[in-house]
Amino acid sequence: MPPRDKDAPIHQVAPEATETGPVDGLILEERLGYALRRAQLRVFKHFDEVMREHDIRPAQFSALVIIEGHPGVTQSSLAQTLAIDPPRVVNLVNTLEARGLALRVRCKRDRRSYGIFLTRAGEALVVRLKALSEQSDLAATQALSETERRQLLGLLRRIYSPQASDEPGSNE
Repeated sequence: MPPRDKDAPIHQVAPEATETGPVDGLILEERLGYALRRAQLRVFKHFDEVMREHDIRPAQFSALVIIEGHPGVTQSSLAQTLAIDPPRVVNLVNTLEARGLALRVRCKRDRRSYGIFLTRAGEALVVRLKALSEQSDLAATQALSETERRQLLGLLRRIYSPQASDEPGSNE
């Protein structure tokens, strides 16, 4: 193959012809990452709509539910559970504290650590948010039957569960 002139355009297209459309027939349709991201965008759109009045983001909701389920959880444990960097958890907990939804309490056994607890306002809000999140989930997955929805959830859990192998090509 002869060398390409670096100044020659690779392919010229009229600007109005460069708009993208559906990905039907493209390799993206066969990629799990692309499908997961598109599904996530749809699910988060519904979530954002129902949580807007409470100004709650997905990570905040997840943190509130984890704190409710594990009162006294440490920031490092919360970071690990949420699979986010510890500095992001600090900001997240700071936000929840500033809003009066959570508070840090120094741990008795390790005076360097703090346990995180919901305030009464946080407890009341998380009850409401859990109901809203269920409505959001159902709205975002309305194209699926309940059986399909459960099956999809089960398959996704298998992908991210601790038992899932991190080695490429492993089918265990």
